[in-house]
Amino acid sequence: MTTPVTQHRRFAWLIILLLFAGSVLNYVDRAVLGVLMPQIRRDLSLSYSDYSLAVNAFLVMYTILYVLGGRMADRLGYRRSFTLTLAFWSFACMLHAVTRGLASLCLFRGLLGIGEGGYYPAAMRGVADWFPPENRAKAVGVLLCGISVGTLLTPPFVAWLTAIYGWRSAFLVIGGLGFLLIPPWLALHRRIAGASGTPGPAHAAQPAASASDGDDPSIAEVLTRRKYWCILSARALTDSAWYFYLFWMPGYFQEARHFDLRMVGALLWIPYFGANLGALGGAWASSGLIARGWSVDRARKSLLIPSAALCTLGALTGFVPSGYVALAIVSLALLGHQSWSSNIHTVITEITPPQHVAMLYGITGAAGTLMGALTQPAVGRVVDSLGYAPAFVAAGSAYAGAIVLLLAAGRIERIRRGRSPA
Repeated sequence: MTTPVTQHRRFAWLIILLLFAGSVLNYVDRAVLGVLMPQIRRDLSLSYSDYSLAVNAFLVMYTILYVLGGRMADRLGYRRSFTLTLAFWSFACMLHAVTRGLASLCLFRGLLGIGEGGYYPAAMRGVADWFPPENRAKAVGVLLCGISVGTLLTPPFVAWLTAIYGWRSAFLVIGGLGFLLIPPWLALHRRIAGASGTPGPAHAAQPAASASDGDDPSIAEVLTRRKYWCILSARALTDSAWYFYLFWMPGYFQEARHFDLRMVGALLWIPYFGANLGALGGAWASSGLIARGWSVDRARKSLLIPSAALCTLGALTGFVPSGYVALAIVSLALLGHQSWSSNIHTVITEITPPQHVAMLYGITGAAGTLMGALTQPAVGRVVDSLGYAPAFVAAGSAYAGAIVLLLAAGRIERIRRGRSPA
Protein backbone atom coordinates (compact mmCIF):
# COMPACT_ATOMS: atom_id res chain seq x y z
CA MET A 1 0.00 0.00 0.00
CA THR A 2 1.32 3.44 -0.98
CA THR A 3 1.76 5.73 2.03
CA PRO A 4 0.87 9.44 1.86
CA VAL A 5 4.56 10.38 2.16
CA THR A 6 5.53 8.07 -0.71
CA GLN A 7 2.69 9.41 -2.82
CA HIS A 8 3.73 12.97 -2.00
CA ARG A 9 7.29 12.22 -3.06
CA ARG A 10 6.06 10.69 -6.33
CA PHE A 11 3.90 13.71 -7.11
CA ALA A 12 6.79 16.05 -6.25
CA TRP A 13 9.08 14.40 -8.79
CA LEU A 14 6.35 14.32 -11.45
CA ILE A 15 5.94 18.06 -10.93
CA ILE A 16 9.69 18.56 -11.27
CA LEU A 17 9.65 16.48 -14.46
CA LEU A 18 7.08 18.81 -16.03
CA LEU A 19 8.87 21.90 -14.69
CA PHE A 20 12.01 20.48 -16.32
CA ALA A 21 10.13 20.15 -19.62
CA GLY A 22 8.93 23.75 -19.27
CA SER A 23 12.51 24.84 -18.62
CA VAL A 24 13.65 23.05 -21.80
CA LEU A 25 11.03 24.82 -23.92
CA ASN A 26 11.68 28.14 -22.20
CA TYR A 27 15.30 28.08 -23.28
CA VAL A 28 14.70 26.62 -26.72
CA ASP A 29 12.34 29.50 -27.45
CA ARG A 30 14.77 32.19 -26.30
CA ALA A 31 17.90 30.54 -27.80
CA VAL A 32 16.48 30.27 -31.33
CA LEU A 33 17.40 33.88 -32.09
CA GLY A 34 21.06 33.35 -31.21
CA VAL A 35 21.37 30.36 -33.55
CA LEU A 36 19.63 32.21 -36.40
CA MET A 37 21.38 35.52 -35.79
CA PRO A 38 23.49 35.52 -39.02
CA GLN A 39 20.51 34.59 -41.22
CA ILE A 40 18.14 37.08 -39.56
CA ARG A 41 20.74 39.88 -39.61
CA ARG A 42 21.30 39.29 -43.31
CA ASP A 43 17.60 39.05 -44.28
CA LEU A 44 16.57 42.07 -42.19
CA SER A 45 19.75 44.12 -42.84
CA LEU A 46 20.63 44.47 -39.14
CA SER A 47 23.96 45.52 -37.62
CA TYR A 48 25.36 43.96 -34.46
CA SER A 49 24.14 47.00 -32.56
CA ASP A 50 20.64 46.48 -34.01
CA TYR A 51 20.75 42.85 -32.92
CA SER A 52 21.74 43.92 -29.41
CA LEU A 53 18.62 46.13 -29.28
CA ALA A 54 16.43 43.13 -30.07
CA VAL A 55 18.17 41.12 -27.36
CA ASN A 56 17.69 44.02 -24.99
CA ALA A 57 13.95 44.21 -25.70
CA PHE A 58 13.67 40.66 -24.41
CA LEU A 59 15.87 41.26 -21.38
CA VAL A 60 14.16 44.48 -20.26
CA MET A 61 10.70 42.91 -20.28
CA TYR A 62 12.08 39.73 -18.75
CA THR A 63 13.55 41.82 -15.92
CA ILE A 64 10.23 43.49 -15.13
CA LEU A 65 8.23 40.27 -15.29
CA TYR A 66 10.75 38.39 -13.17
CA VAL A 67 9.68 40.59 -10.24
CA LEU A 68 5.98 40.70 -11.13
CA GLY A 69 6.07 36.97 -11.87
CA GLY A 70 7.40 36.34 -8.38
CA ARG A 71 4.50 38.25 -6.89
CA MET A 72 2.07 36.43 -9.17
CA ALA A 73 3.48 33.04 -8.16
CA ASP A 74 3.23 33.87 -4.47
CA ARG A 75 -0.41 34.95 -4.92
CA LEU A 76 -1.78 32.62 -7.63
CA GLY A 77 0.45 29.65 -6.86
CA TYR A 78 2.93 27.90 -9.11
CA ARG A 79 0.23 25.78 -10.87
CA ARG A 80 -1.72 28.64 -12.46
CA SER A 81 1.41 30.70 -13.07
CA PHE A 82 2.99 27.85 -15.02
CA THR A 83 0.00 27.58 -17.39
CA LEU A 84 -0.32 31.33 -17.96
CA THR A 85 3.36 31.99 -18.62
CA LEU A 86 3.84 28.95 -20.87
CA ALA A 87 0.88 29.83 -23.12
CA PHE A 88 1.94 33.48 -23.40
CA TRP A 89 5.58 32.90 -24.29
CA SER A 90 4.77 30.09 -26.76
CA PHE A 91 2.45 32.39 -28.72
CA ALA A 92 5.04 35.19 -28.61
CA CYS A 93 7.67 32.86 -30.05
CA MET A 94 5.37 31.95 -32.94
CA LEU A 95 4.87 35.65 -33.72
CA HIS A 96 8.57 35.90 -34.65
CA ALA A 97 7.67 34.16 -37.91
CA VAL A 98 6.05 37.37 -39.21
CA THR A 99 8.98 39.67 -38.34
CA ARG A 100 9.57 42.33 -41.01
CA GLY A 101 12.29 44.52 -39.50
CA LEU A 102 13.99 45.74 -36.35
CA ALA A 103 10.83 47.25 -34.82
CA SER A 104 8.72 44.11 -35.11
CA LEU A 105 11.63 41.93 -33.99
CA CYS A 106 12.03 44.08 -30.85
CA LEU A 107 8.27 43.96 -30.22
CA PHE A 108 8.10 40.17 -30.44
CA ARG A 109 11.24 39.73 -28.33
CA GLY A 110 9.66 41.97 -25.70
CA LEU A 111 6.49 39.85 -25.69
CA LEU A 112 8.62 36.74 -25.32
CA GLY A 113 10.33 38.33 -22.33
CA ILE A 114 6.95 39.07 -20.73
CA GLY A 115 5.91 35.42 -20.98
CA GLU A 116 9.21 33.87 -20.01
CA GLY A 117 9.97 36.29 -17.18
CA GLY A 118 7.32 34.85 -14.88
CA TYR A 119 8.25 31.20 -15.36
CA TYR A 120 11.28 30.66 -13.14
CA PRO A 121 9.87 32.39 -10.05
CA ALA A 122 6.80 30.14 -10.41
CA ALA A 123 8.97 27.07 -10.90
CA MET A 124 11.15 27.90 -7.89
CA ARG A 125 8.00 28.42 -5.84
CA GLY A 126 6.92 24.93 -6.85
CA VAL A 127 10.32 23.52 -5.87
CA ALA A 128 10.25 25.27 -2.48
CA ASP A 129 6.67 24.08 -1.87
CA TRP A 130 7.26 20.43 -2.64
CA PHE A 131 10.89 19.74 -1.63
CA PRO A 132 12.50 19.96 1.83
CA PRO A 133 15.94 21.64 2.09
CA GLU A 134 17.95 18.41 1.98
CA ASN A 135 16.55 17.53 -1.46
CA ARG A 136 15.92 21.00 -2.82
CA ALA A 137 19.26 21.42 -4.62
CA LYS A 138 18.62 18.17 -6.49
CA ALA A 139 15.26 19.49 -7.66
CA VAL A 140 16.80 22.83 -8.61
CA GLY A 141 19.56 20.97 -10.46
CA VAL A 142 16.98 19.05 -12.51
CA LEU A 143 15.10 22.28 -13.22
CA LEU A 144 18.26 24.06 -14.37
CA CYS A 145 19.29 21.00 -16.31
CA GLY A 146 16.34 21.89 -18.51
CA ILE A 147 18.16 25.09 -19.43
CA SER A 148 21.15 23.08 -20.61
CA VAL A 149 19.02 20.53 -22.45
CA GLY A 150 17.08 23.33 -24.14
CA THR A 151 20.19 25.11 -25.29
CA LEU A 152 21.77 21.76 -26.25
CA LEU A 153 18.82 20.80 -28.47
CA THR A 154 18.40 24.20 -30.09
CA PRO A 155 21.42 24.31 -32.46
CA PRO A 156 20.88 20.94 -34.21
CA PHE A 157 17.08 21.19 -34.21
CA VAL A 158 16.94 24.77 -35.43
CA ALA A 159 19.69 24.17 -38.02
CA TRP A 160 17.71 21.22 -39.39
CA LEU A 161 14.40 23.12 -39.48
CA THR A 162 16.00 26.19 -41.06
CA ALA A 163 17.84 24.20 -43.73
CA ILE A 164 14.58 22.58 -44.85
CA TYR A 165 11.85 25.13 -44.14
CA GLY A 166 13.57 28.47 -43.45
CA TRP A 167 14.02 30.46 -40.24
CA ARG A 168 10.45 31.73 -40.05
CA SER A 169 9.06 28.20 -39.92
CA ALA A 170 11.53 27.37 -37.16
CA PHE A 171 9.86 29.95 -34.90
CA LEU A 172 6.39 28.60 -35.71
CA VAL A 173 7.26 24.99 -34.94
CA ILE A 174 9.23 25.67 -31.78
CA GLY A 175 6.68 28.10 -30.37
CA GLY A 176 3.87 25.62 -30.98
CA LEU A 177 5.56 22.93 -28.91
CA GLY A 178 4.78 24.78 -25.69
CA PHE A 179 1.04 24.23 -26.01
CA LEU A 180 1.60 20.46 -25.92
CA LEU A 181 2.81 20.68 -22.31
CA ILE A 182 -0.32 22.27 -20.85
CA PRO A 183 -2.65 19.20 -20.95
CA PRO A 184 -0.33 16.87 -18.94
CA TRP A 185 0.29 19.66 -16.41
CA LEU A 186 -3.43 20.14 -15.82
CA ALA A 187 -4.02 16.38 -15.74
CA LEU A 188 -1.34 15.86 -13.07
CA HIS A 189 -2.85 18.48 -10.78
CA ARG A 190 -6.33 17.04 -11.21
CA ARG A 191 -4.83 13.73 -10.11
CA ILE A 192 -3.15 15.39 -7.11
CA ALA A 193 -6.42 17.05 -6.09
CA GLY A 194 -8.25 13.71 -6.29
CA ALA A 195 -5.67 11.73 -4.31
CA SER A 196 -7.16 11.16 -0.87
CA GLY A 197 -4.81 11.39 2.09
CA THR A 198 -1.96 12.90 0.09
CA PRO A 199 -0.27 15.86 1.76
CA GLY A 200 -0.36 19.02 -0.32
CA PRO A 201 2.54 21.21 -1.45
CA ALA A 202 2.84 22.95 1.90
CA HIS A 203 3.89 19.63 3.47
CA ALA A 204 7.49 20.00 2.29
CA ALA A 205 7.84 23.63 3.31
CA GLN A 206 5.97 23.39 6.61
CA PRO A 207 8.82 22.27 8.87
CA ALA A 208 10.99 25.19 7.81
CA ALA A 209 8.13 27.63 8.17
CA SER A 210 7.07 26.46 11.57
CA ALA A 211 10.64 26.55 12.86
CA SER A 212 10.72 30.32 12.59
CA ASP A 213 7.42 31.18 14.40
CA GLY A 214 7.41 34.91 13.65
CA ASP A 215 11.19 35.15 13.37
CA ASP A 216 11.06 35.62 9.60
CA PRO A 217 11.53 39.20 8.39
CA SER A 218 9.33 40.95 5.86
CA ILE A 219 10.42 41.51 2.27
CA ALA A 220 11.39 45.08 3.15
CA GLU A 221 13.54 43.85 6.03
CA VAL A 222 15.28 41.27 3.84
CA LEU A 223 16.07 44.04 1.35
CA THR A 224 18.12 45.82 4.02
CA ARG A 225 20.46 42.86 4.60
CA ARG A 226 23.97 42.68 3.20
CA LYS A 227 23.71 38.90 2.83
CA TYR A 228 20.81 39.17 0.40
CA TRP A 229 22.42 41.93 -1.66
CA CYS A 230 25.74 40.11 -1.94
CA ILE A 231 24.02 36.93 -3.17
CA LEU A 232 21.84 38.99 -5.52
CA SER A 233 24.89 40.78 -6.96
CA ALA A 234 26.84 37.55 -7.35
CA ARG A 235 23.97 36.04 -9.31
CA ALA A 236 23.52 39.22 -11.38
CA LEU A 237 27.16 39.23 -12.51
CA THR A 238 27.09 35.61 -13.61
CA ASP A 239 23.66 35.90 -15.23
CA SER A 240 24.96 38.70 -17.45
CA ALA A 241 27.81 36.41 -18.55
CA TRP A 242 25.33 33.61 -19.25
CA TYR A 243 23.21 35.89 -21.45
CA PHE A 244 26.32 36.80 -23.40
CA TYR A 245 27.01 33.13 -24.08
CA LEU A 246 23.38 32.42 -24.89
CA PHE A 247 22.80 35.21 -27.39
CA TRP A 248 26.27 35.74 -28.88
CA MET A 249 28.15 32.44 -28.78
CA PRO A 250 26.41 30.76 -31.77
CA GLY A 251 27.05 33.84 -33.92
CA TYR A 252 30.66 33.97 -32.72
CA PHE A 253 31.39 30.46 -33.92
CA GLN A 254 29.72 31.13 -37.26
CA GLU A 255 31.27 34.53 -37.95
CA ALA A 256 34.62 34.51 -36.12
CA ARG A 257 35.39 30.77 -36.25
CA HIS A 258 33.70 30.20 -39.63
CA PHE A 259 31.41 27.34 -38.61
CA ASP A 260 28.69 26.84 -41.22
CA LEU A 261 25.12 25.88 -40.31
CA ARG A 262 25.96 22.19 -40.66
CA MET A 263 28.82 22.54 -38.15
CA VAL A 264 26.56 24.50 -35.82
CA GLY A 265 24.13 21.59 -35.80
CA ALA A 266 26.91 19.03 -35.38
CA LEU A 267 29.05 20.76 -32.72
CA LEU A 268 27.32 23.53 -30.78
CA TRP A 269 25.39 21.09 -28.64
CA ILE A 270 28.69 20.21 -26.90
CA PRO A 271 28.96 23.31 -24.64
CA TYR A 272 25.38 22.80 -23.52
CA PHE A 273 26.01 19.14 -22.82
CA GLY A 274 28.81 20.32 -20.53
CA ALA A 275 26.35 22.73 -18.91
CA ASN A 276 23.97 19.81 -18.42
CA LEU A 277 26.63 17.85 -16.56
CA GLY A 278 27.39 20.90 -14.43
CA ALA A 279 23.76 21.45 -13.43
CA LEU A 280 23.25 17.89 -12.25
CA GLY A 281 26.75 17.30 -10.92
CA GLY A 282 26.89 20.51 -8.91
CA ALA A 283 23.45 19.99 -7.36
CA TRP A 284 23.96 16.33 -6.51
CA ALA A 285 27.47 16.94 -5.14
CA SER A 286 26.42 19.67 -2.70
CA SER A 287 23.35 17.69 -1.59
CA GLY A 288 25.58 14.66 -1.06
CA LEU A 289 27.89 16.68 1.16
CA ILE A 290 24.94 17.85 3.26
CA ALA A 291 23.76 14.24 3.58
CA ARG A 292 27.22 13.39 4.95
CA GLY A 293 26.82 15.94 7.70
CA TRP A 294 28.40 19.04 6.17
CA SER A 295 26.73 22.35 6.96
CA VAL A 296 24.71 24.01 4.21
CA ASP A 297 27.22 26.88 4.16
CA ARG A 298 30.26 24.63 3.75
CA ALA A 299 28.63 22.29 1.22
CA ARG A 300 27.31 25.02 -1.08
CA LYS A 301 30.53 27.07 -1.04
CA SER A 302 32.62 23.96 -1.70
CA LEU A 303 30.88 23.75 -5.07
CA LEU A 304 30.21 27.42 -5.78
CA ILE A 305 33.80 28.65 -5.55
CA PRO A 306 35.52 26.06 -7.80
CA SER A 307 32.62 26.23 -10.26
CA ALA A 308 32.99 29.99 -10.65
CA ALA A 309 36.77 29.63 -10.90
CA LEU A 310 36.31 27.20 -13.81
CA CYS A 311 34.13 29.76 -15.58
CA THR A 312 36.97 32.30 -15.65
CA LEU A 313 38.61 30.15 -18.33
CA GLY A 314 36.06 31.59 -20.76
CA ALA A 315 38.19 34.76 -20.93
CA LEU A 316 40.66 32.81 -23.12
CA THR A 317 38.11 31.92 -25.81
CA GLY A 318 38.87 34.75 -28.21
CA PHE A 319 42.65 34.27 -28.07
CA VAL A 320 43.23 30.58 -28.84
CA PRO A 321 44.10 29.80 -32.48
CA SER A 322 41.76 26.86 -33.03
CA GLY A 323 37.99 26.99 -33.18
CA TYR A 324 37.85 23.52 -31.65
CA VAL A 325 39.98 24.60 -28.68
CA ALA A 326 37.69 27.62 -28.26
CA LEU A 327 34.73 25.23 -28.27
CA ALA A 328 36.38 23.12 -25.54
CA ILE A 329 37.05 26.20 -23.38
CA VAL A 330 33.47 27.41 -23.72
CA SER A 331 32.22 23.92 -22.84
CA LEU A 332 34.21 23.95 -19.59
CA ALA A 333 33.03 27.46 -18.79
CA LEU A 334 29.37 26.50 -19.25
CA LEU A 335 29.85 23.34 -17.19
CA GLY A 336 31.13 25.54 -14.39
CA HIS A 337 28.33 28.06 -14.88
CA GLN A 338 25.51 25.58 -14.46
CA SER A 339 27.19 23.96 -11.46
CA TRP A 340 27.39 27.46 -9.98
CA SER A 341 23.78 28.21 -10.96
CA SER A 342 22.22 25.07 -9.49
CA ASN A 343 23.76 26.00 -6.14
CA ILE A 344 23.35 29.80 -6.16
CA HIS A 345 19.67 29.45 -7.10
CA THR A 346 19.22 27.03 -4.20
CA VAL A 347 21.07 29.38 -1.85
CA ILE A 348 18.51 32.10 -2.63
CA THR A 349 15.71 29.83 -1.37
CA GLU A 350 17.78 28.98 1.72
CA ILE A 351 18.43 32.54 2.86
CA THR A 352 14.90 33.90 2.26
CA PRO A 353 11.70 33.41 4.32
CA PRO A 354 9.54 30.58 2.86
CA GLN A 355 6.46 32.77 2.38
CA HIS A 356 8.41 35.23 0.21
CA VAL A 357 10.57 32.77 -1.77
CA ALA A 358 9.11 33.47 -5.22
CA MET A 359 9.13 37.26 -4.82
CA LEU A 360 12.68 37.49 -3.47
CA TYR A 361 13.93 34.92 -5.96
CA GLY A 362 12.23 36.96 -8.68
CA ILE A 363 14.05 40.09 -7.57
CA THR A 364 17.42 38.33 -7.86
CA GLY A 365 16.48 37.05 -11.30
CA ALA A 366 15.37 40.51 -12.35
CA ALA A 367 18.70 41.91 -11.20
CA GLY A 368 20.56 39.34 -13.28
CA THR A 369 18.47 40.04 -16.35
CA LEU A 370 18.81 43.81 -15.85
CA MET A 371 22.57 43.40 -15.70
CA GLY A 372 22.38 41.42 -18.93
CA ALA A 373 20.23 44.12 -20.52
CA LEU A 374 22.61 46.91 -19.48
CA THR A 375 25.59 45.07 -20.96
CA GLN A 376 24.01 44.12 -24.30
CA PRO A 377 24.44 47.51 -26.03
CA ALA A 378 28.07 47.58 -24.89
CA VAL A 379 28.58 44.06 -26.26
CA GLY A 380 27.14 45.11 -29.61
CA ARG A 381 29.41 48.16 -29.85
CA VAL A 382 32.48 46.19 -28.75
CA VAL A 383 31.85 43.41 -31.27
CA ASP A 384 31.21 45.96 -34.03
CA SER A 385 34.50 47.78 -33.34
CA LEU A 386 36.91 45.36 -31.61
CA GLY A 387 35.58 41.87 -32.20
CA TYR A 388 34.48 39.21 -29.73
CA ALA A 389 37.66 38.74 -27.65
CA PRO A 390 37.11 41.64 -25.18
CA ALA A 391 33.54 40.47 -24.57
CA PHE A 392 34.77 36.99 -23.60
CA VAL A 393 37.30 38.57 -21.22
CA ALA A 394 34.54 40.56 -19.53
CA ALA A 395 32.35 37.46 -19.21
CA GLY A 396 35.17 35.47 -17.60
CA SER A 397 35.97 38.30 -15.19
CA ALA A 398 32.37 38.39 -13.95
CA TYR A 399 32.85 35.08 -12.16
CA ALA A 400 35.91 36.31 -10.27
CA GLY A 401 33.78 39.19 -8.96
CA ALA A 402 31.03 36.73 -8.01
CA ILE A 403 33.43 34.74 -5.81
CA VAL A 404 34.33 37.91 -3.90
CA LEU A 405 30.66 38.75 -3.38
CA LEU A 406 29.84 35.22 -2.24
CA LEU A 407 32.52 35.38 0.44
CA ALA A 408 31.34 38.86 1.49
CA ALA A 409 27.81 37.49 2.04
CA GLY A 410 28.90 35.54 5.11
CA ARG A 411 27.32 32.25 6.15
CA ILE A 412 24.64 30.70 3.98
CA GLU A 413 21.70 30.55 6.39
CA ARG A 414 18.21 31.97 6.58
CA ILE A 415 17.94 35.69 7.21
CA ARG A 416 16.01 36.17 10.43
CA ARG A 417 14.55 39.12 12.27
CA GLY A 418 16.69 40.45 15.07
CA ARG A 419 19.95 38.96 13.81
CA SER A 420 22.94 40.97 12.62
CA PRO A 421 22.49 43.11 9.47
CA ALA A 422 24.40 40.54 7.40
